[in-house]
Amino acid sequence: MFSLFFIFLKLGCTSFGGPVAHLGYFHREFVQQRKWFSEAEYTELLALCHFLPGPASSQVGMAIGYRQSGLLGSLIAFIGFTLPSVVLMIVAALLLHSSVFQSSGTQASTWSEALNGVLHAMKLLAVAVVADAVWGMAKKICVTRLTLAITLCTAVAMLLVPGLVSQLTVIFIAGAVGAFFMQQKTTTVQPLVKKTPRLLSPLFIVMYLGLLFVLPWISNLSETLQIVDTFYRAGGLVFGGGHVVLPMLQAEPLIQNSISQDQFLTAYSFAQAVPGPMFTIASYLGAAYQGNWVDGVLATFAIFLPGWLIVIATLSIWPKLKRYRHLSGAMQGVVAATVGLLGAALYQPVFSSAVFSASDMAIVIAVWAALCVAKLPIWLVVILVASFGGFFL
Repeated sequence: MFSLFFIFLKLGCTSFGGPVAHLGYFHREFVQQRKWFSEAEYTELLALCHFLPGPASSQVGMAIGYRQSGLLGSLIAFIGFTLPSVVLMIVAALLLHSSVFQSSGTQASTWSEALNGVLHAMKLLAVAVVADAVWGMAKKICVTRLTLAITLCTAVAMLLVPGLVSQLTVIFIAGAVGAFFMQQKTTTVQPLVKKTPRLLSPLFIVMYLGLLFVLPWISNLSETLQIVDTFYRAGGLVFGGGHVVLPMLQAEPLIQNSISQDQFLTAYSFAQAVPGPMFTIASYLGAAYQGNWVDGVLATFAIFLPGWLIVIATLSIWPKLKRYRHLSGAMQGVVAATVGLLGAALYQPVFSSAVFSASDMAIVIAVWAALCVAKLPIWLVVILVASFGGFFL
């Protein structure tokens, strides 16, 4: 358990670049290095998490922990991966909205240039990591003309018409194509998780839906329940995670009445800058609500709880569902589409938001060589790239 925690803690400290980059870091750690998953199993897990509401990259991490050590393992993986970001976001919220920090805020400008260089370098690192992950998955998944066609069509569609509706549409179409044309081409892979208790899945589904319906009715009983209701609803009804949760949070009455527009934009900026999941914007907003770190922690668990419940419930029954030929074929189509989604995301937003010059491209190539040719550990590459960015970018 301790080793699992420290593996995810390391990832939580080094996984810059947003949800797509996180999937690349997971691929490198658990497929290439530790070989806990095959390429087929990992891509199947990605496809499954893209189907579910909640933060997809965090749910992948929870599922990995669940496979290794059951329910406790899923929680340990979540805490390890999320803890660095949560601490940074809560500390930032408390400092930025304290009178002491505001009175000495001009001193922060002396560090802004170096910080911007470090953050830019981390984005370049994310480009190399995501590119390596997409290429590795494509080689294993796109082995037929049909899977290659699905992957390419998905990437083109997402680049031409980006957005959540487009993403859900292409996933549905890919699933339908797979269900009709890939039934006889299924391959047997090991279950994504070990055998689980029979009643776990229905219990977690009831909890997931029950909290969605019950919390709004009882939220007026206390401020604590209002916080839980606000962030649980945002985490439980969003598909795509990351940036998609922002308008949902912004529309919540609790946030509209207590968090200014400037505070919300500041929280968004910090969520992009720190490593780990973007859902930890809830940590900042919760802490800024009344200047209380406890509310920050409460908001964090509330926004991640529905994603954890639904992914564990689905994983528990997934081995039985995969026995149906049409569903198995549909999943193969969705797996191919997922590679296309990641390929499109490699360009927009990962590449387009990081690479602005030939020197940036040269850094990406150098980082890729350090990771994939020289086989340097990721923590060492992070330190080297951050140091270079702080001094030279």
